[in-house]
Amino acid sequence: MSSTTIATLVKMIESLPDPAQEQVVEHLREYLLDLQDEVRWDELFQRTQLGLVKVARMAKREIAAGRAAPLHFDEL
Repeated sequence: MSSTTIATLVKMIESLPDPAQEQVVEHLREYLLDLQDEVRWDELFQRTQLGLVKVARMAKREIAAGRAAPLHFDEL
């Protein structure tokens, strides 16, 4: 995002009354924290992706070979 865009947003927020500015800032803070969580989740998921593919392939081989049985919730 360019500094011009940020400056425009700041001017828009500054044009609001103080209580509204505080609301906008709080909403932005929550939104940014959610975005950071999403980025961390995506990074973690990408790191485990190869392992998940490997386990899925192994499970398919086990099923095809008849060495797997359905797992029912009440058996856990």
